[in-house]
Amino acid sequence: MIDLVIFDFDGLILDTETPEYDAWQEIYGEFGVSMSLEVWGESIGQRAGTFDPLAHLEATAGCEIPRLEIKERHQLRFHNLLQKEALRPGIASYLDDADRLGVKLAVASSATRDWVEGHLIRHNIAHRFGCIVTVENVTHAKPDPELFNLALTRMNAHADRAVVLEDSPNGLLAANRAGIFAVAVPNPVTAGLALGHADLTISSLADWPLERLMEAMAKHRRARAQ
Repeated sequence: MIDLVIFDFDGLILDTETPEYDAWQEIYGEFGVSMSLEVWGESIGQRAGTFDPLAHLEATAGCEIPRLEIKERHQLRFHNLLQKEALRPGIASYLDDADRLGVKLAVASSATRDWVEGHLIRHNIAHRFGCIVTVENVTHAKPDPELFNLALTRMNAHADRAVVLEDSPNGLLAANRAGIFAVAVPNPVTAGLALGHADLTISSLADWPLERLMEAMAKHRRARAQ
C-alpha cells in the first residue's frame, strides 16, 4: 500500500513538451537545421532557462537571428499547439482511483506556479491535489530531490510509502535521490531518452491502473529484498 502519489506536471499530466519541441523544430527548419531530441531532452524537468534554444539555433545555423521576433513567434505557435492537448491518457482515472483508495496526491514541478496551476485549473483538476510544489518553493529544482522532499513533508508522507510519476531523466534522478519509487511514463519527446533511473517504466497510465501499479511496486521491492 502507498500513501502518496507525486505527479510531475510538464509532459506527465499534460504533454507540454511535444508542442514546445515541435514549435522549435518548425523555426529551426526555416534556417535549414534541426534540434536533436538528445539536446532538447537534457533540460527537460529542470528549471526554465537551463537551456537557451535561441543561442543553440544561432550556433547551429552559424548566423545571428532576430531573437525577440523568433521568441514571440515560438511562443505563439507553442500555445496554439498546446491548446489542442488533452490530459495524458490515464490521468483522470488515477485521480479517481486515488480518491477511492484513500491515496493522497501531490504535484512537484520545476516549472512556475502560475504555469502549473493555470493549466490544472483550465483542466479542472487543481482541487484534486493536496499540495502543489513548484520552483518558487525551493532553492534547487530537479534533478535535485528538494521538490520531492518538500512534497513528502507537506503531505506528511514517508518516501518508502510514496511513488513518483515522471517522464524525464532529470525527474527520475530526483526521485531516486529522494528515495522514492520512480515510475517513468514517457511522452513522444522523452521516450527516446535514457530513463535508466526508473524503477519501473510503463508506456501509459491508461494501461496501468493504480492498483496494478501498487502490486508491481510490491513485487519489485520483494525481489530487491531477496
